[in-house]
Amino acid sequence: MDNCMLVNKSSLNLVGISYSGPYSTFPDEAIRLQSEFLARKHELNDNIKSQALLSPYFGNEVFATYWACYEVQHMESIPEGMVQITIPEHQYAMVTCTNKRIGEGYEQIHAWMNEKHLVKEENAVAIEVFFIDEHLEEEPVEILIPVKPLEAVK
Repeated sequence: MDNCMLVNKSSLNLVGISYSGPYSTFPDEAIRLQSEFLARKHELNDNIKSQALLSPYFGNEVFATYWACYEVQHMESIPEGMVQITIPEHQYAMVTCTNKRIGEGYEQIHAWMNEKHLVKEENAVAIEVFFIDEHLEEEPVEILIPVKPLEAVK
């Protein structure tokens, strides 16, 4: 678990599209959503701050909402069908893995969080960060889980 760590992220201003549905539709719908959004990347023009594709998500025992976004400067005019959201500053447990080994990444980060006595911030969104390179079959991914110390929950 050498690739797990705590990181602080300042607030993120994102523009993107989302999908909500039952867990049984993932990851197929997540992949479809990301492909659809990448095809529309040009609509954001020069507002993109980073080439990393960010996918914040939030779920419960039945369904999840999953986003495909880019970090942008604040935009006054948003392309049709897209939404601008701001994720507040948080401390995250982070693991680095690849798009082909994302399940293993989640296993590692949850084990590491247990070891460090960290719990997920229930009302905050987790984020998958994809470093897309069409020349690579396996692309780097960061998984960010918003956390707080276990004693803060008691």
